[in-house]
Amino acid sequence: MTDTSTMNEKSGTSAFSSFEWMLAGRYLRSRRKEAFISVIAGFSFLGIMLGVATLIIVMAVMNGFRTELLDRILGLNGHLIVNPIGAPLTDYDELSKRLEKAQGVQFAIPLVEGQVLVSGVIDNGTGALVRGMREADMKRVSTIANGVTNLNDGKIKPDGQGRGTLDGFDTEEGAAIGYRLANSLGLQLGDDITLISPKGDVTAFGVTPRIKSYPVNAIFDIGMSEYDSSFVFLPLEEAQLYFNKEGSADVIDIYVDDPDKVDEYRAGVETAAQRQLFLSDWRQRNASLTSALDVERNVMFMILTLIILVAALNIISGLIMLVKDKSHDIAILRTMGTTRGAVMRVFMITGSAIGIVGTLVGFLLGVLVCAYIKQIQDFVAWLTGSNPWDPTVRFLSDIPARMDMNETLWILVMALSLSFLATLFPAWRAAKLDPVEALRYE
Repeated sequence: MTDTSTMNEKSGTSAFSSFEWMLAGRYLRSRRKEAFISVIAGFSFLGIMLGVATLIIVMAVMNGFRTELLDRILGLNGHLIVNPIGAPLTDYDELSKRLEKAQGVQFAIPLVEGQVLVSGVIDNGTGALVRGMREADMKRVSTIANGVTNLNDGKIKPDGQGRGTLDGFDTEEGAAIGYRLANSLGLQLGDDITLISPKGDVTAFGVTPRIKSYPVNAIFDIGMSEYDSSFVFLPLEEAQLYFNKEGSADVIDIYVDDPDKVDEYRAGVETAAQRQLFLSDWRQRNASLTSALDVERNVMFMILTLIILVAALNIISGLIMLVKDKSHDIAILRTMGTTRGAVMRVFMITGSAIGIVGTLVGFLLGVLVCAYIKQIQDFVAWLTGSNPWDPTVRFLSDIPARMDMNETLWILVMALSLSFLATLFPAWRAAKLDPVEALRYE
């Protein structure tokens, strides 16, 4: 029996020669007789293109959403949280300085926190979280400092100036509030916000609520609707007086160099504390959120992969029909000396070309959408007359998109691999075609 190399020499062709590429190109071009096969090939191309593009876009948005959400949460809350055991944090100032000397710790911030009811110009009270912080500490937390400076005058124009300032925050005994809370209460800079706490003074008639008003000295926009609509910042000493916690703090928030390595910093923090304390980290506080995001991301990846798989199955059906339609041509080529390997490679090139071009076009489409997603969001909002990304539902103000190079490469490799594997069976059937049987009834 003549081997493959001998047959290649007889036919005058080599593996992946120009003859094979020319023949594959002719099979890809549409003819009137093969219109239905070309339609299947077109749908296969569109399926792979849309599958790859959709997978890249959705995974980028999921990554961006997770990154932005965690950045907002970690930017406003400590990576490690120190809670006192046995005795209150009356030594919070000295303890914070000791903790900042621990390895990996950027800074430590003492806090006083409490839930209150707030009201403003508009008589519609709402719940809020009051957080007492020192001015220097607020400026060290970039999320708060940037939230004041990033507020656009177009969103809210208190006194025609916009955002206010954190300068002199400790001495002016005023409050800093989110712009969504300011809008809901009808407050502007200089207006008074009233705080009502059920834990007030104890009298002969019971506990009376504590009610006090503070001028609004600053308005911030963190970019996360939950924080912008529910946080009120007071000077630390003022918050201590309001909540009857003079001279003590509730917790100390520790910000570290790398939030993903908080376990490595625990031992150093405990040693530097020189007292009993209970340490918790941001993962424990947000365990349900992070796990939900990871599950949603993985499920979306598996579901959208099915689009590419369906497109690969279309390649199989299209090539099988093409092999059946070209059985006469294949038989003639085989009798002229074309090897089984050459026939197999022709149909592999035909099917793989659909997958490769579809994957590359889908990649370019996905990258373009991710790069201009903000403009697309604005266009859809203008077209529909409504915001398709409601920040009150999705926490963030804009659609985030963050492409991960390794993840994108994995998507491309997966799409190309499925496209290539889809060509093997039809190509093998074409190579196994017996020319005698194909030409018997011609």
